[in-house]
Amino acid sequence: MIRFESRPSPSALMGLLSPVIALALTVAIGGGIFYALGKDPGRALAVFLVDPFDGPRALAELALKATPLVLCSLGLALCFRSNIWNIGAEGQFLLGGITAGGVALLATNAGTTVSPWAFLPVALLAGALGGAAWAAIVALLRDRFHANEILVSLMLVYVANLFLSWLVFGPWKDPHGFNFPQTVQFAAATEIPRLFRGMRVNAGFPLSLVAAVAMWLFMFRTYRGMQLQVGGPAPLAARYAGFSSRAAIWTTLLVSGGLAGVAGALEVTGPMGQLTPHVSMGYGFTAIIVAFVGRLHPLGCILSSLLLSTFLIGGELAQSRVGLPSALAGVFQGVLLLSLLACDALVHWRPRLRRSP
Repeated sequence: MIRFESRPSPSALMGLLSPVIALALTVAIGGGIFYALGKDPGRALAVFLVDPFDGPRALAELALKATPLVLCSLGLALCFRSNIWNIGAEGQFLLGGITAGGVALLATNAGTTVSPWAFLPVALLAGALGGAAWAAIVALLRDRFHANEILVSLMLVYVANLFLSWLVFGPWKDPHGFNFPQTVQFAAATEIPRLFRGMRVNAGFPLSLVAAVAMWLFMFRTYRGMQLQVGGPAPLAARYAGFSSRAAIWTTLLVSGGLAGVAGALEVTGPMGQLTPHVSMGYGFTAIIVAFVGRLHPLGCILSSLLLSTFLIGGELAQSRVGLPSALAGVFQGVLLLSLLACDALVHWRPRLRRSP
């Protein structure tokens, strides 16, 4: 009979190698899936994993796709390290997009002619406030009524989706949009400035990198960040030291919601340029995988965001060039997460054969 025993002290090297091994397993399993679907595994894997890096334009699209994942995963990493399980970054992303889109809509209707660089902080502030306000509902219910933040944050995602649909089907619907559920196209003055001519990557990408560095400094170089990380895994020790659990709940959820809201603002006023029912491609849920693959570390979130963005773009390319199903990117994400969990289990637990008496 096989039983699992806890390892006395898992090495830090194995903890870092675990995502690499999980990625190798994901690629191997993916090749098997391609073969089962009747496709050449080498060609399909090349389209899925190599073509997203083929040239400057492809790299620009990769950075554009990674921007919301970096921002959402940074807030989630802070929450999870503090033992606050925010599963509703998707809803906070949508509310940030709605509030920033509302400000852009007002500016468009007013015929504003300000510089896009002047409008950028307004859009980011609106998105941060929208996302933080949505996360504050979770914090209030957890703090005052001891509600489970997993269920509350998840259910609020569907409320946010319905709210967005009501807006684009109702009061914000473009009267000249041929009855499509969408707002008018935002004015050029409200568009997030692009970094390179002819490419869609915008100022949001360097902002996300700055946010990652700032989160690293906050988590590992400030007293407040140390409080949050101690209070998560050891709440009794934190209470003995005088740390406030209520402050931890509010801080982590507001920061996480604000970052997700900024990601929504960048998406709506950036590549989309209007509000539609399909603002998000599931960035908030994908960011959960990003945070864990990145080991809940801000700098690791950057690398894992680029990896998951490769999966998203590779799935689109595989659909158009190889004829594979569009759901393939989600399959790869799930396989990567399961492989990572299995590798982590083997890092912390070792199988041992036990003879029956």
